[in-house]
Amino acid sequence: MNRKFFIAGLIIIAHASIAQTKYTITEVIQLAINQSPFSKQALTQKETSYWQYVSYKTNYNPQLRLNASSPYTSGFSNTPQNDGSVAFRQATNFTPSMNLGLLQPIPWTGGTVSVNTNYLYINSVAPDPNNPGANINREAWQSGLYNIQLTQPVFSYNPLRWDKKTKPIILEESKRQYVQDMESISREAASRFFDVLTYQANEQIAKFNLANNDTIHKIEQGRYNIGTTSQDKLLQVELQLLRSRQDVAQAKLDLQNGMLRLRTYIGLKDGDNFNLVMPEAIPEFELTEEEALAHAKKNRADYIAFDRRRIEAEASVAQAKGQRYQANISASYGLNNSAPIIPDLYRAPSTQQIGSLSFNIPIIDWGRRRSLMQTAYANKRLNDFTIAQDEVNFEQEIITQVRQFELLRLQIEITKKSDAVALERYIVAQNRYLIGKIDITNLAIALTEKDNAKRNYITALKSFWTAYFNLRRLTLYDFVTGKSLYAQADAN
Repeated sequence: MNRKFFIAGLIIIAHASIAQTKYTITEVIQLAINQSPFSKQALTQKETSYWQYVSYKTNYNPQLRLNASSPYTSGFSNTPQNDGSVAFRQATNFTPSMNLGLLQPIPWTGGTVSVNTNYLYINSVAPDPNNPGANINREAWQSGLYNIQLTQPVFSYNPLRWDKKTKPIILEESKRQYVQDMESISREAASRFFDVLTYQANEQIAKFNLANNDTIHKIEQGRYNIGTTSQDKLLQVELQLLRSRQDVAQAKLDLQNGMLRLRTYIGLKDGDNFNLVMPEAIPEFELTEEEALAHAKKNRADYIAFDRRRIEAEASVAQAKGQRYQANISASYGLNNSAPIIPDLYRAPSTQQIGSLSFNIPIIDWGRRRSLMQTAYANKRLNDFTIAQDEVNFEQEIITQVRQFELLRLQIEITKKSDAVALERYIVAQNRYLIGKIDITNLAIALTEKDNAKRNYITALKSFWTAYFNLRRLTLYDFVTGKSLYAQADAN
C-alpha cells in the first residue's frame, strides 16, 4: 500500500512539475533559435551558400581529367575500296580511346592552358574478299604522346574575372543574412510570447470578472428581494454575469490557440504545458541615430549587397559587349605516333602542331548589337537608381526605429502606472458600490478601465520587445553588451 502511495506521489509531483514549467522571454527565444524550423532553414541556406562558394573556388584550380570511351559496332557499313569507290561491307570494329589531361583556367584572360596525353586503339574484323569464309583482323594504336594546348577567347566576357569580384561578397552576405534571420526569429518569437501573455491576462481578467459579477449578482438579488433596487438593475447585473461566462470560454480558446502557435514556432512537443513569465525589466542602453546607422552599415548584409549589385550590373554590360564580336585563338604543340603495338608508339614520334583563329563578326544585324548594348546600359542605370532608393530606405528604416524606441520606453512607464492606478480605482469603486455610494454602471466603468489598463501595459511591453529585436536585426548589434552580433557569430 505504501508503495502505491509512493508511486502515486511521484506521478503527482511529476505532473505538477510539468504543469508548472515556466519560460522567460529569453528562454523562449533561445528555444526558437535552437529548435524552430525557420532556424534550421536559415542554417541550411547558409550551408548552401558556403558550398556554392567552395565550388566557385575550384574554378580557378587545375583540373585533372580522365576521359574514356569504348565504342563497339558490328554490321554493314560504308567501307572505302581499293579502287576508290565506297561499298557496304560487313565488319566488326572496336575503337576504345582514352584522354588524360591537366587543365588550368587563366582567370585574368578567361582562357585555358592544358597538357594532354591520349591513346586510341582500333581493332577491325572483316570478311576476306579473296578467301571466302575467312576474316581479316587489323589492329593499330595511335597516340598523342603529349600536347600542350592554349585556348584564348578574344573580346569576350570573362566570367572568372567577374565571379572573383562578386562571389566573396555573396558568401559574406550569407553569413550576415544568417545572423539577421536569427534576429528575425527572435522578434517573431517575442511577438508570439506576448500574444500568449495577453491571452493569459485575458483569461485571468475573465475569471476575475466572472467571480466578481457572480458576487454582485447575489448582492443585487438580495437588494431586489428587500426592495432597495429595481428589476432593471438586477437584469443588468445578470447580463453582465452571462457575458462574463462567455468571456471566460472565449479567453480559454484564445489562450489554447496562442499557445499552439507559440509551441509550434519554438519546437515544443504537443504535450508540453507551460506558463510564461512577464518580463517587467527592460534592457537599458543609450542609443543615437548615428551610432545605429554606423553599426548597420558595418554589419548588415543589405549594405554590402549594394556594392555587389553594382558590380553585377557592370558585369551585365561587359557580357553584352562580349557578345558583339566572338573570336577565339587556339594553339597546340606535341608529339604523336601510330604503331601496331604500344611500345612502338614511343619510337620516332612525329611533331604535331595545330593553330587556329576563328571569329564570328556579324556584318549586317539590323541594329541588334546596338539594341543589346543600349538595353544593358539602361538596365545598369535602372539598377543604380534602384540601389540609390534602397540606400535611402535602408537609412530611413533605422532612423524611424531609433526615434520610436524612446517613445516605447515612455509608453511602458505610463501604462504600468496606469495599470496600478486603474486597479486601485476599481477597488475603491467596488467598496463604494458595496455600501451603496455608486451604482452598478460606475462600477462597470471602473472594471473596464482596469481591464484595459492591464492589456495596454502588456501591449506596450510587446511593442518594446519586438522593436528591440527589430533594432538588433536592423543593426546586427547588441547595444546592451556593446558587441557586434555578426562578429560574435563569425567567431563561433
